[in-house]
Amino acid sequence: MKKEPEVYKVISNVILFAIALLFIFPFYWIISGSFKLQKVAIQLPPEWFPKSPTWANYTELFLNPAARWFFNSVWISLASMVLVLLTASMAGYVLAKKRFTGRKIIFSILIMAMALPKQTVLVPLVRLMNTLKLYDSLSAVIFPAVGWPFGVFLMKQFCETLPTEILEAARIDGANEGKTFVQIVCPIIKPAFGALAIFTFISTWNDYFLQLVMLSSRENFTISLGIATLQAEMATNYGVLMAGATLGALPIVLIFLCFQKYFTNGITMGAVKG
Repeated sequence: MKKEPEVYKVISNVILFAIALLFIFPFYWIISGSFKLQKVAIQLPPEWFPKSPTWANYTELFLNPAARWFFNSVWISLASMVLVLLTASMAGYVLAKKRFTGRKIIFSILIMAMALPKQTVLVPLVRLMNTLKLYDSLSAVIFPAVGWPFGVFLMKQFCETLPTEILEAARIDGANEGKTFVQIVCPIIKPAFGALAIFTFISTWNDYFLQLVMLSSRENFTISLGIATLQAEMATNYGVLMAGATLGALPIVLIFLCFQKYFTNGITMGAVKG
């Protein structure tokens, strides 16, 4: 009777390992290709592991303003992530734990906003950035990301799980709203912070459409826009393109590794109540 579960466990592990390899292989191929010369990158049969790795592709990449593009992407994503965590956590806490007139209406509007395509608000958004004289600046990409409805939704669902007794005890002890939020609420909702941080960073980093519309100067390009221009200029230089793709994917991997211990808890616990 005990052998059958063991067999199923071995089979499931083998299947999961095969699926993991299937997803990891494209990433490995991009990284290995970034260290190959052009003639090696396109040769058949392919060279599965670079026998003579070279930094030439990265050198050529940084002859373009790739360092500036990379810094722009990092700044936009980190600034958006911090601002979304700040605003979404406060809004989610208020919607979850405060009772006031119109609370349900506001939350319903947020839910409807989650289903609203970004393209529908693009024209008024561009006009607003023009009016504020922020068009073609990094702020034009950062500020529209701050009011992300999904962030408020995630934080609100998670804050629903907070014991009301703890908040009442803090008020009895004389803690004001700011102290209660910083010292009581924030430590409890760390998993939600981790999950939202990953979502926000990846969403902002990969938001090619908004970056394409809001940024027109080459020096303000993000790494995504920069790689797109390289595809037009160096259509056949796959080594340089793979180096750019590796550079663009690296921060996403690092952010996930930093916050992964909070990620699963943030998603599962946030879905307990709704």
